Amino acid sequence: MQRYFVAADQFTETQVRLTGEDAHHAARVMRMKPGDKFIVSDGAARTAIAEVKDASATLVEADIVEQLSMDSEPLWSVTIAQSLPKGDKMELVIQKGTEIGAYAFAPFQSERMIVQYDGKKEAKRLERWSKIAKEAAEQSHRNRVPVIEQVQSWRELMQGIKNYDLVLFCYEREGDAAHGKGIRTAVQEWILPSERSGKQTSPANIMLIVGPEGGFTDREAAEAETTGAVLVGLGKRILRTETAGIVGLTCLLYESGEMGGA
Repeated sequence: MQRYFVAADQFTETQVRLTGEDAHHAARVMRMKPGDKFIVSDGAARTAIAEVKDASATLVEADIVEQLSMDSEPLWSVTIAQSLPKGDKMELVIQKGTEIGAYAFAPFQSERMIVQYDGKKEAKRLERWSKIAKEAAEQSHRNRVPVIEQVQSWRELMQGIKNYDLVLFCYEREGDAAHGKGIRTAVQEWILPSERSGKQTSPANIMLIVGPEGGFTDREAAEAETTGAVLVGLGKRILRTETAGIVGLTCLLYESGEMGGA
């Protein structure tokens, strides 16, 4: 069943309205007609099944026929902090990360970043990324659309570390089996003290920091560690920047029990 996210003012106790691109998609692409049903969510507190009363390319009106549970979100809220990659790689990270269960995306600038950041184009780019996140959330039947944050400087990223329960800094040198620490070890070391003290570790607010095509510099790794991040590897192989965040997110959700893990 097709799913749509709508603004809170389009969603009442008994009815919902689809407008703009959503209405066009429902009426022209999905060819919905009176009696057809779809799933609608406000992205925060309500998800329901709605039955079409009237459909046009500019407005679809439907009645709420069944309230659904809000149970498709991971227990751990994971933000992927991604150094801006070149081309359309960020779009891939957002699309696949949303499907897997990322809570938010925080693009940032780093020393070895290849792409030339242009602040004048940021609004248009954020609009494009937000649309991709919305479409991916609908396709994967999420209860909410991940937040796409404004592009941050390295300094702003470091200042924000204190707002998370756990920050994992993906660093290729940590993939060396001789001395490296993996995500499982980092998560277990984080959980154990809380378990011993009787504190709850779930739900948790976690950030996963991923570098650009050229990787992080030693200076950046040292500063991140000093600020409170845990340096981790993602195995012995070197992953592409657009792959690392997806792999790290999957590992974290597995460790949370989301995919049959702990």
